[in-house]
Amino acid sequence: MTEQPPKGEYRIEDLAHLSGATVRTIRAYQDRGLLPRPERRGRANVYGDTHLTRLRQIADLLDRGYSLASVKELLDAWDAGLGLGGVLGLVAEINGPWTDEEASRVSRRDLDAAFGGSSDEEAIAEAVELGVLQRIPGEDGTFLVPSPQELAVAAELHSAGVPLLAITGQLREVRAEVEHIASRFLDFTTEHVFQPFLDHPPTEAGAAEAAALVRRLRPLAQQTIDAELARAMRTLATGYLRHHLSEALPAEESGSVEARAQASAGVAGAGPAAAPGTAPGPAMAAETVLLPAEAVQAVRALVGAEHTAAFIAAAVHREVQARTMDALASDASGTAPGDDAAVPTRSTEPAPPERHPASAPGPTRPRRTQS
Repeated sequence: MTEQPPKGEYRIEDLAHLSGATVRTIRAYQDRGLLPRPERRGRANVYGDTHLTRLRQIADLLDRGYSLASVKELLDAWDAGLGLGGVLGLVAEINGPWTDEEASRVSRRDLDAAFGGSSDEEAIAEAVELGVLQRIPGEDGTFLVPSPQELAVAAELHSAGVPLLAITGQLREVRAEVEHIASRFLDFTTEHVFQPFLDHPPTEAGAAEAAALVRRLRPLAQQTIDAELARAMRTLATGYLRHHLSEALPAEESGSVEARAQASAGVAGAGPAAAPGTAPGPAMAAETVLLPAEAVQAVRALVGAEHTAAFIAAAVHREVQARTMDALASDASGTAPGDDAAVPTRSTEPAPPERHPASAPGPTRPRRTQS
């Protein structure tokens, strides 16, 4: 009859059987400091319930997704007298997901279709290296997509004409900048929020409080970046687009025209250009006036781009003078302009040709009087 070991005392083979670990794994845990050394009795090593409990804790933590290094840190905290519950809660908050986005799968066929229907092995390799795509062992035609949103952005940029390698290159640059910002945010919160918890091993209550702080502060980094990116894009993109569009298109050819030739003709900042034959007046503040594109194009075709602003200013000046003279004549005759009931006495000469608003101003010819 085989002698049974006392209750709570195990040979390594018995411990392996009860814990579900192999003998080789138990010895590896001992070498890494995860498992206490057994008691030596003569030529035999004797393990106890403490070893069995520890092996079950290790298995549970590994099943939760912790690495062996993280498991060792947790168990060291436990050995230092901390409650494992509070420590596990803190580690779970730190290691937890920082986004609500869920990973998805995409077939190679759907991936090629999303990017124009062609296959680009170099771009695929770049995406895998960056982690945008992950190969699935045993499934050559399928990729895991950790961030479907990031992949959708890349597809949208490509459909707008951006080459795939340019997209991955831009992602590398953006990622480096974002990692720098994340590091700055972590340094900031560590200094001002978490330093008291790092000066000494936290108690059970301290670990729970730190976990609650991580949970509260987790969305702040994302919210800060979203707000600042929106502000920067609003500030920079408007001026950037205006600058490049003004270089690409003449102002007269955009929908509504700002009198672009004002600067070259002296209109901007110095008041309207003087009409030919008139004395210069005091400088007036410049004012932007929106004109129909068709009218500006017609004037430019008539007198040339370099004279467009001066021509428009002269035409306006002439029209204002004509209306002023009509008003003065009406006041002298006692009739209001446009009053059809009273017709002022006029010369019997034929009326001069009607002015066309797009015609160039010319010298005024004196009328001949009949003798």
